[in-house]
Amino acid sequence: MKSRLSLALLLLSALLFASCAKKKNENEIITHKPKAVKPSAVRKMGDYHQQTKVAWVGSEYTVDLDFRADTSLPVVYDGEQRYYDNHTTLRILRKDGSEFLKREFAKSDFLQYISGSFGKDGAFLGVVFDKAEGDNLIFAASVGSPDKSSDEYIPLVVKVGRMGNITISKDTQLDTTSSEGPSDESEEDGV
Repeated sequence: MKSRLSLALLLLSALLFASCAKKKNENEIITHKPKAVKPSAVRKMGDYHQQTKVAWVGSEYTVDLDFRADTSLPVVYDGEQRYYDNHTTLRILRKDGSEFLKREFAKSDFLQYISGSFGKDGAFLGVVFDKAEGDNLIFAASVGSPDKSSDEYIPLVVKVGRMGNITISKDTQLDTTSSEGPSDESEEDGV
């Protein structure tokens, strides 16, 4: 009898304990506190130096391009990361080593040729030598997203004339030529 009384008291206390417990509110959602994102350091896109020997207007010249991040320029933002904007120093040297032309380029030199957010948030992506054509040295330049995995940019053409004059224009010609030669569009593939 004593054991039945103990069992009854135990069941009664368990029932009493369960009835007094706080009921869960199903409208409450428990989550972890989000971690504050630390602003990462401002990144550099990568410096490079390029020297190319060129036969131009009857003589040999050296095109020297130096591309660097410039901490004195405004920082650009691609939506996730901040980057230093860049500048390029273009030097064209004569065969004897004397300087024919020295010019620094930054995004501000190309603002009238770019539109949209690239003027504010785009970075100067650089200048590279393309070819010597007649009285001009032709360079490709671009302004666009500083993220290396992005293909968003505005292509530009920089021409240096034999008297040192510089002209800048938007590149409207796509580089779609193939080294394999022309293809025959009339061929049917796989049929």
